[in-house]
Amino acid sequence: MKLAAAILSVVVGGSALAETVVPSQTLRANTIIAPHDLVVRGVDTPGAISDPADIIGLETRVTLYAGRPIPPSSIGPPALVTRNQLVVLRYAAGGLNILVDGRSLGRGGEGDRVRVMNLSSRSTLFGTVQPDGTIEVSQ
Repeated sequence: MKLAAAILSVVVGGSALAETVVPSQTLRANTIIAPHDLVVRGVDTPGAISDPADIIGLETRVTLYAGRPIPPSSIGPPALVTRNQLVVLRYAAGGLNILVDGRSLGRGGEGDRVRVMNLSSRSTLFGTVQPDGTIEVSQ
């Protein structure tokens, strides 16, 4: 009987409430998330963000409404490239390295895939945003 009570005590006493991070105010799309924008609620919401440190400094992809859980797909890295911005397109293969001027046809942060236009040939292609704001194109 003492063993059952001890196990019950460990299970009940050791359980912690799950937490969910929600915006303290409505955050429009393309807003950088700051610590004062978030509140932690003692409610478990599967699939929602549970640690504010994971998303501080990231950018909202869509409008986040106050008090609603934040799904991971609605946030991402801050945009380094905006629509219609002039960018450097880089193609590297083997020892060949080509740099040309281009225009971003979308908005994206580091690692995002965006559509771009080569200003010399006027052809459109896709590339990946690099940490320095250049676009790495393949093909």
